[in-house]
Amino acid sequence: MALDEQRWFIEECEEGGTALAFRIRAKLHEEQTPYQRIAVYETEAFGNLMVIDGFVMLTTRDNFLYHEMLSHPALYAHPAPRRVVIVGGGDCGTLREVLRHPEVERVVQVEIDERVTRLAERYFPELTEANGDPRAELRFEDGIRWMREAAPGSADVIIVDSTDPLGPAEGLFTEAFYRDCHRVLGEQGVLVQQSESPLYHRDLIAAMRRAMRAAGFGQVATLTFPQPCYPSGWWTATQAGKGVDLHRFREEDARRRPFPTRYYTPEIHRGALAVPPCLADLPG
Repeated sequence: MALDEQRWFIEECEEGGTALAFRIRAKLHEEQTPYQRIAVYETEAFGNLMVIDGFVMLTTRDNFLYHEMLSHPALYAHPAPRRVVIVGGGDCGTLREVLRHPEVERVVQVEIDERVTRLAERYFPELTEANGDPRAELRFEDGIRWMREAAPGSADVIIVDSTDPLGPAEGLFTEAFYRDCHRVLGEQGVLVQQSESPLYHRDLIAAMRRAMRAAGFGQVATLTFPQPCYPSGWWTATQAGKGVDLHRFREEDARRRPFPTRYYTPEIHRGALAVPPCLADLPG
């Protein structure tokens, strides 16, 4: 959305009947790519703000919540994560968190829109600091097609760091895509995908969990965590396990992790797996 006369960026959430606003100091960049419209603003309190097609994607101030919770729980749920695929994730914050794990040997990030990454390099350089890591391969192409063509058993963990299920990302929330992910994962594998707000998007989370189970995954789990810049301020990541018990993660390894985190701890991991009564009736 455009700025109002008081220089507030306002994102309306129709399904929640609410809106989220950020006071803006300046518009830093705006462009239309072949896939979407991207804008970057400097805010008064949340650092830089990236917006895609009118929806908040990330801010400097609180992106660590999302990136840490999308990556570390999935990696510690796998017994030995060496090969990781990130679908989407163009701002590269998730890539940075994954590459903090010394046991990871290779990460392929498949992002459809290269401009997201190039703008992140300019306006969120702290998120892209691991892009030159020799273990990382950045590919700018359709993640759905890439997954369909990937070799069976070629990944240990798949992280789907996508925008809302609209436009180019819509096909990432389907049983057909999850079946491809199941095939690409090894005998033990973990799939995780951002799954919107548990307060506003219960139907989407329920549909994702049903589709993941229908695609062959033996277990699903939805983790909840705070995310102030997204609608309702309460967000989720939904995991699907193939030959892996998602509730038995490498807790001691997580406790002795050789890198800093700002939110993730093994206690936070275990707490995020706890299902509040309001979500206890989700399928799967």
